[in-house]
Order: sequence, then structure tokens, then C-alpha cells
Amino acid sequence: MTVVFGQIVVGPPGSGKTTYCAAIQDYFNKCITDSSSRHIYIVNLDAANVDMPYECAIDLVDLITVDDVCDNLNLGPNGSLMYCIEYIENNIDWLLKRLQLLINKHSSILSPPYILFDCPGQIELYTHHGSIHRIIEKLLKNLDLRLCCVNLIDSYYCSNSSNFISALLTSLSMMLHLELPHVNILSKIDLIERFGTLEYNIDFYTEILDLSYLMKNKNFNKDKFQPKFAKKYRKFNKALCDIIQDYSLVSYIPLNVQDRLSIEKVNNTIDKANGFIFGHLKNDDLSQRTNLMSNAYGVEQFEYGKTAKIRENYTFADNEELED
Repeated sequence: MTVVFGQIVVGPPGSGKTTYCAAIQDYFNKCITDSSSRHIYIVNLDAANVDMPYECAIDLVDLITVDDVCDNLNLGPNGSLMYCIEYIENNIDWLLKRLQLLINKHSSILSPPYILFDCPGQIELYTHHGSIHRIIEKLLKNLDLRLCCVNLIDSYYCSNSSNFISALLTSLSMMLHLELPHVNILSKIDLIERFGTLEYNIDFYTEILDLSYLMKNKNFNKDKFQPKFAKKYRKFNKALCDIIQDYSLVSYIPLNVQDRLSIEKVNNTIDKANGFIFGHLKNDDLSQRTNLMSNAYGVEQFEYGKTAKIRENYTFADNEELED
């Protein structure tokens, strides 16, 4: 059976999942032209996404739409989307058949397809609802897929300590619930300071350094509407920080979809997570494999180097340090 690699793209509403899928497809369509290139196919699993900026290979809208569910079952938008995901779970053969046809159409000369699953933005689907998890299990069982979960979090959450803790907990819950190799991404990194200067350096948010600094931050437990209410939950907030620190699983990679080098760094990390760097070549060409592994591991292994360009282009931290 042909080994096929891919990504399950998840995240909260507005985090840039669809834009990310379009950027990855466009990147490989333009930048890779040789026989070992990736043939990117996108599967839309969002029944409310009817206007996609990418070429869609398999579209859930062909089976069921949120509007149809709203009209016929009198459900709201959120309930309709949950119904659509449960519907595709109960009719998984529809998806499996189309995926198998997609894989089979590649001749022995072409490399296998590389599949992106563009998932809906209902966060409960990835934290405690079981349908997405069961759909993934059936895909892995019936098709020889090597998948990596790509979780996009809007960099806006870094602008506020409380929001950042919420994003960390959501990411951790996803990692434990979906049970896949997992890569967390800070999307829209070029807009990271559009709501004000960051309280800490960008490395603090990507590497998840000592969260006790957040508890000491004067703005963390401040609520201008209910100051007593915010102070009441200080111990609870500390316990949440301790949980994240104890698991020590969450870290983020910054991404600007308009920057080719940023996309390349993210893809290199994902290739290591789903095993693409080790198993995608049709012929065991040692030189190709060596070059691919070298590219995937990269040369920016020093922590400062990983975020140097972000610090230079999108934040004001370095300028303020120089002024001080």
C-alpha cells in the first residue's frame, strides 16, 4: 500500500487555517517542479466554508452544508456544524472512497499525494468532542496515512497574558485529545504587535519559558470591570500555569504566510513530525535523502536564531532595549 503523508489543520475560528492551506498549496505549486515534488491536495471538512481561496480536491459541501442543516433541522450555526461533522463520521465511506481514488490516480512515476485536511473552527471538536478523533482513527486504519496535526493560534493571544494562558490550555488539550504528532503555530506573526507592544520577548511565547513571570505581571489578574472577581481566581490561574509547566509539551513556531522562508521553516518541522523526511522518496536516492534531511533539520538550532527575524521585523523589543 502506498504511504501517504498529510496534515490535519485545526485551530480556533479566524486563526488562518484556510489561508494556511492555500499558502502551502501555492508554495509547492510555484517553488517545487522536479519529479520528487509534493502534489498538494486539500480536503475541505468545513461544511460552512463555501468560498475557498484554494483548489479543493474533496469538498464536504458536496455531501452536506451548514445552510441545509439550519433550514431542515432548525439548528443554529454551531449546532449545524457539529451535526455535519457527526454526519461525515457516520458516512465515512464517502470520504474514504474519494481519498482512495485520489491516491490511486497517481502513477508509479509520480510521488504520492500530500493531503491537507482543512477542518472547521469549532474548538470543542478538538478538545472534548469525539467525532474528529474517530474520523482520524478511521482514516489511519483504512488508509496508510502518516498525519501530523497542525494547530494554528492567532498571535493576537500573545498581547494579553490571560488570553495566552487560555491558548496554551487549548493547545495542550488538543494534543492530548487528538493523539497525533502535533505542531503548534503562532499565525499572523507579522501582526503580532497590532494591539500593542508585547510584555515579554517573542522567545518567551514561542518556547513557553517560566510562566511564573505571567503571574507576577501587574496586568495578569487585573479586570477593570470586576477587580475583586479577577483577584479571587489568582490561585486558580497559578494552578493552570503549573499544569502547563508540568506537562511541558507546548511550544509554538511563528508563521507569516507571506514569507517563503517562514513557510519553509514550518514545513521542515512538520516533515520531521509526520516522518515525511524519512519515507516519501520513491527511489532510495541517498543524495536526495541527505539533502532533504539536512534541510529539515536546518541550521538555526540556536534559540535566538529561531526568532531573530521575527524580533527584527515585527517587534519593537530590540529597539527599546537599545534605547534603555
